[in-house]
Amino acid sequence: MCNYVKESPSHSYFHGSRVMIGSTLVYLIDHENEAILLAMKKRGFGAGKVNGPGGKRNKEESFRDCAVRECVEETGLTPLDLVEMGVVTFIFPGKREWDQECHVFVGTKWEGTMQETNEMLPQWFPLHSLPFSQMWDDDPLWLPRVVHEKLPVRREFHFDINNSMRVLLHINNDP
Repeated sequence: MCNYVKESPSHSYFHGSRVMIGSTLVYLIDHENEAILLAMKKRGFGAGKVNGPGGKRNKEESFRDCAVRECVEETGLTPLDLVEMGVVTFIFPGKREWDQECHVFVGTKWEGTMQETNEMLPQWFPLHSLPFSQMWDDDPLWLPRVVHEKLPVRREFHFDINNSMRVLLHINNDP
């Protein structure tokens, strides 16, 4: 493993010899109703999976700005108080163009009206009953630390070479 990532001049990153896509995930938490906003991806990378809203960072855009933009585009909600909770790196040996350095954000305040989009079907789930069977294989290994324990993460996941989305290697570098 390398000393982690360094920024390139574009929106991509280098992780050792791998070029990484800079991306974000957002988890909005409604403490009053003990719920978390997740969304089912309707098309593209991760179609059929439930996840937090998020996506690729544009050139010259901060990760926080990317997180807000993606949340608005995918759910109609504008987060107002995002806190960065860490970085999760995803390595896909069979599809290097999927490799990502993903910055994870949590928020508890937002404005707007939730709406379905062409890309995502957002909905509130019980905070203490996350739908892990519908999510990525890595999510149960780190998401509870962020949303329940309110602790930062720094994880790396290597998925199988056939890209069946099964985790082969999990490296925990949590602070």
